[in-house]
Amino acid sequence: MDVSILDVRKDFDRFPALHGVSLEIRSGELVALLGPSGSGKTTLLRLIAGLEFPTEGCIRFGEDDASTRSVQERNVGFVFQSYALFRHMTVLDNIAFGLRVRPRASRPPRRAIRARALELLDLVQLPGLEGRFPSQLSGGQRQRVALARALAIEPRILLLDEPFGALDAKVRKELRRWLRDLHDSTGHTTVFVTHDQEEALELADRVVVMSQGRIEQVGTPDEIYDAPNSPFVYGFIGESSALPVEVDDGEVRTADRPTGLRVEGLEGPATLFFRPRDVDIVEGAGPSIAGVAVAVRRREDGRRVELEVGPARHRVEVELPLGRRVVTGERLGLRPRRWKLFSADDPARSVDWATAGAGAAAAAAGPLPLALERQ
Repeated sequence: MDVSILDVRKDFDRFPALHGVSLEIRSGELVALLGPSGSGKTTLLRLIAGLEFPTEGCIRFGEDDASTRSVQERNVGFVFQSYALFRHMTVLDNIAFGLRVRPRASRPPRRAIRARALELLDLVQLPGLEGRFPSQLSGGQRQRVALARALAIEPRILLLDEPFGALDAKVRKELRRWLRDLHDSTGHTTVFVTHDQEEALELADRVVVMSQGRIEQVGTPDEIYDAPNSPFVYGFIGESSALPVEVDDGEVRTADRPTGLRVEGLEGPATLFFRPRDVDIVEGAGPSIAGVAVAVRRREDGRRVELEVGPARHRVEVELPLGRRVVTGERLGLRPRRWKLFSADDPARSVDWATAGAGAAAAAAGPLPLALERQ
């Protein structure tokens, strides 16, 4: 089932929670709505479900306008973070609930309902637990039961609101893999809300990054991570450092010294973004971003070094191999291999360099070439 969100606005007591949001979700797609608290992602999910109605705009399921239809009329499956299972009902009765409360004309026979519930228990890998109550299940098992209950009604769309938010890290990771496999086997159009970027990047076919009631970027996990289109997306997705710089006659400078980066088509104040692992240490006195190590932390496969750069003491982080020893107070020069530069006056204008091999070679040869990208 395709879902079209067309210029949707949602106000709560004249406070705008969504500002003219438009999004196309393709049939059979697994889409993540990702953003910080207050970004509007849960509001958008509730609008798709019919738990809220848009102030302006339209929501279509296929060719049908669903904007004013109730939850029951939309036939969506909704899974809450808190599971929302009935404590006095067995696992089997919880799963069968949506079928048993259907109007008599559309209600399946009792045997068919039981068979469907048992089939779903097998699907979510919980066979033999039909007689237990929610209190007798682990958090991960309860979430699977909640998902089976949502699937029982054969929904046109499956919606999940922070489905793993109440679980510990290990269980979350296991359930992420399981949910991806389940989605691939059932083919439901699925939309889930999360603030966990790792979860979104690992699970989704496409990620919708939201901020302050607007969509910042839509793309595959690779597109979102490797080609962020705004300072917000670069700072929110993955680990990154941001450093104010000045572009003067094509030369990128920080703290009034050359960095070794040159650009075309961009002048004046800008912000340089790069990720800790995409950095080379520049030995000697060549052009570089110079900083003083203020913290050194051991990581699983390397060292994370925090540097203070320039008189303003802007902090950036770099990731170094274990063999490269660094002590607090040591002065280091660095140059990013992969990076992006956003104009301070117009963040829609940006320059990036994303070819690690060429960047590494250029670091030894001198100033780095780069490609201009206008967005």
